Amino acid sequence: MLSRLSEQIWADWIWFPEGHGWADLTDHDGQVFPKTQDLWATIPIALCFLVCRQIFERTVATPLASLLGVSDKQRVHAPPNPVLESYFCSTSKHPTQSSIEGLSKQAGCSVRQVQRWFRRRRNQDRPCKLKKFREASWRFTFYLLAFFAGLAVLIDKPWLYDMKQMWDDFPKMPLLPSQYWYYMIELGFYISLVFSIATDVKRKDFKEQIIHHVATISLISFSWLVNYIRAGTLIMLVHDSSDYLMEAAKMFNYAGWRNTCNCMFTMFAAVFIFTRLVILPFWIIYTTCVYPLTLYTPFLGFYFFNGLMLVLQALHIFWAVLILRMVVKFLPGNDIVEDERSDKDETESEDEDDGRERTEKFKNGHTQNGHTFLNNNHSKTD
Repeated sequence: MLSRLSEQIWADWIWFPEGHGWADLTDHDGQVFPKTQDLWATIPIALCFLVCRQIFERTVATPLASLLGVSDKQRVHAPPNPVLESYFCSTSKHPTQSSIEGLSKQAGCSVRQVQRWFRRRRNQDRPCKLKKFREASWRFTFYLLAFFAGLAVLIDKPWLYDMKQMWDDFPKMPLLPSQYWYYMIELGFYISLVFSIATDVKRKDFKEQIIHHVATISLISFSWLVNYIRAGTLIMLVHDSSDYLMEAAKMFNYAGWRNTCNCMFTMFAAVFIFTRLVILPFWIIYTTCVYPLTLYTPFLGFYFFNGLMLVLQALHIFWAVLILRMVVKFLPGNDIVEDERSDKDETESEDEDDGRERTEKFKNGHTQNGHTFLNNNHSKTD
């Protein structure tokens, strides 16, 4: 039964145009073609990336952060409080006003103290600036190297300049060694991102990032299986062309180099919009979605591949909106650009809160021995 099901799933008519099939991808006359088992090589490559990342962050990223002046603001930890901690972990990190009033009675604290406790507790869970810098520097390094590697792979290929040639003699296009390594390294890197997603900085577009990673891995893997490799290399090059600029902008942002950050981000925004909202849909997706209809009758693999392309394009439009919102922030009269996807520390002054609270207590005759002393000492450490 499993054998019959496998035959039906991998039937030629599903994945290839009429008259073609898996037999076309059999090695012959010294020509090599992509094979399903080749994809297993991406697992050890992904694991190597995880190891290399740890070494890179300790030996390169951390000293670089120190050189650029990246420093973390010391955060005040929330004092131990079992009642508030239980609510924070099991119910909500952002309690409503009515919940705060109830918690203040249970914990024996004022409403303002409960608000301050939750603010500090949330800040404790937010990643430090150094962690963000190390992550950005690792991705910057990979995307930069991958972009130039992609250029080296494609610079002398005719389908880079005439994209319709990506369909010449499809699917009987032999695999080149440079294409093999470009694919394996790119796919291995994206798999490593999935492995590390639990420990990486979680941003507001976390769900979109998951969708992007899954769509990218599926797209690269599928294009390898059915020999859409020429299209796949063009798609990867387009993506790598702007990603390293974004990571560079984030690095300089964390370092406090405002002008450099704004300059890098402006370059990133221009390249991103041009490559992903112009080149990708009007050149590449057109050549993978519209032009093949003049050559072949549509088949399931055609719809699957272009469906993934449209998912990526929808994500690009979503991110383009965020990018434009960030660009507005450093127009004349505005300050440094901030990553719209990142959670920011809540920076309301605890000292001012403490001062207002003590003043209110004094006016209302509610100053209590012991509690006032603890609040005073605590505010000094802030």
